[in-house]
Formats: sequence, structure tokens, C-alpha cells
Amino acid sequence: MKNNIVLIGMPGAGKSTLGVILAKVLGKDFIDADLAIQKKEGRLLSQIIEAEGPEGFLKIEEQVNKELNPRQAIIATGGSVVYGAEAMEHLRKIGTVVYLKLSCQAVVSRLRDIRGRGVVLREGQTMEGLYAERSVLYEKYAHVTVEEDGLTIEETLEKTLQALDLLVE
Repeated sequence: MKNNIVLIGMPGAGKSTLGVILAKVLGKDFIDADLAIQKKEGRLLSQIIEAEGPEGFLKIEEQVNKELNPRQAIIATGGSVVYGAEAMEHLRKIGTVVYLKLSCQAVVSRLRDIRGRGVVLREGQTMEGLYAERSVLYEKYAHVTVEEDGLTIEETLEKTLQALDLLVE
């Protein structure tokens, strides 16, 4: 198995939360790609999107993700990372990509402040449209898919470890 685990999925799927726990359980580093973008840019995601527009943000996101090259890390990506083909190919080379799959209904119920969270929505795009567009890409790039509807974070952790064949006794 590759030495990194890359978490992808819709905003609200729990990538960052699960990533921190996985890092602790497996003794790996934790990288939040959204925080890496904010650090590099010196601004919040929402500020980057507002200033650069969705396409400008996606270029920045792809560049930052292409430059990630950790050893023994859990990487929680932003939900829009799958729009960057070069970044996704890089992440697939350096890690096992896990798609945390959540139904559109569950995503909507988990998200409160979509714009404040830095979710990339184009003008007039609905959450349902965004979900349909991204789901295909998540499936395309994932090595492993973990269905997490109705699961607690502990159950998602266990299911992820099982999917990766890493269940720790």
C-alpha cells in the first residue's frame, strides 16, 4: 500500500475530522489541503474565491495539491480538488485515494454556511447540480469508496480502516 491516504468527497463529508482521527490511530501526519491553500495565499478560502472567482481558486487549489509530497500522511483535500486532473493524478501516485461518499441529502443537512466554508459554486449552480457533477469525478479518482450515510464518525473510521485493510486490534 502507498504510504499516504488521501481523503476526497463533498464538503461536509467529514474529510478533515476523519483525517485527524486516522492520523492519530495510524501514527501518521495530518495535512488539511484547504489550510495549506490558505497558508500559501495568506487569505481565507472564501476570500480567495471572492477575489479570484471559482476558476482562479481552482487553479490555486490544483497547484497547491500538486506540490504536496508528504511521507506517511493523511491528506484531507477540499471538495473541489477533483476538478484538477494533474493534482488528482499526483495524489493517486503518492497515496491511496479514499472517497467518503455521502448522499446529497446528507451533505445539504450537514452544511450550514456554504459560501463561508469556501465551497466553489458557480453562478446559478445548485447543491444538487454540484453533487451530480462531482460524484462522477470522485468515483473516477477513488481507489476505495466508503459509504458513510447514517454512520457515526467512529463507524466511518472503522469502515475506512476495513476498506484499507488496516484494522487495528
